[in-house]
Amino acid sequence: MDLEELNQQLAKLMEEQNRRAVPEFEGYSPYEMNNILHDTFGTNSPIQLQKLSSEGYDQIPMLQQVKYLGSIIDKSGSLKLTAKGFLPTKIVAELYAQEFIKDDFIDDAHYKLYKETDSNSIHLTRILIELTGIAKKRLGKLSLTKNGQKVLKDDFELFKLLFDTFRNKFNWGYFDGYDERPIGPLGFGFTLILLSKYGEKPRSDIFYAEKYLKAFPALLEGINPGYTTVEDYAASCYSIRTFDRFMDYFGLVALEKEGAIIKRIVNVQKTPLLDKLFKIKAREGGK
Repeated sequence: MDLEELNQQLAKLMEEQNRRAVPEFEGYSPYEMNNILHDTFGTNSPIQLQKLSSEGYDQIPMLQQVKYLGSIIDKSGSLKLTAKGFLPTKIVAELYAQEFIKDDFIDDAHYKLYKETDSNSIHLTRILIELTGIAKKRLGKLSLTKNGQKVLKDDFELFKLLFDTFRNKFNWGYFDGYDERPIGPLGFGFTLILLSKYGEKPRSDIFYAEKYLKAFPALLEGINPGYTTVEDYAASCYSIRTFDRFMDYFGLVALEKEGAIIKRIVNVQKTPLLDKLFKIKAREGGK
């Protein structure tokens, strides 16, 4: 066997390894998982983003909240921020009154809504409208950019921009005290696959966390929570970041919660919107 034949055999072997079904990946191959991780909605990915009707985009709370804030800025030409760079209290109250996204602590009267940072979703809305470039801050005022004015009129482009910015530019750990490792954002497309496959009926958030962490066990390395197990710590981090502060904001899941003051997620179920937005292809060679 000459060197060329040996190289061909090695290449064939590597190709077979990369195309093999991996149980921890729900039967997807390393090649497919690479696309899920690094080119989530690309041509070769099992996940394809689909365009919705205008009524479909009305079901995405964060998109509607960003559009509403954008309309406020557009009508006034600019919006004067507080000395610390936050939305004024009047605008905070007006945004929350639209009931796009509700807050358990506020609705249960554990504290009153006053400033922007009292509501994670409103705080996130202001952050996203800047991170996306929809609005710019100058001399203590927010104003829409030319691209922002354009994209706010196109729900499909606005959703893509918001979704891409949230998963690639926003720090998912911003609102929590968990470890900085990328539990949640890493392989978020795999969570979409899990929800599409298993989300028809309510299931425990732990069900999804266990599958996610089996697929990406390296995320557990080096965690030292001190007060609980590594697995419970990582599962809680995954659940809060993925379901409570991401997918719920985008209308992709319905959450069942329990708790007198601090409510924790008990069950997760996909909404009809998830399967309308994302088409999941079966694994290569699968049915």
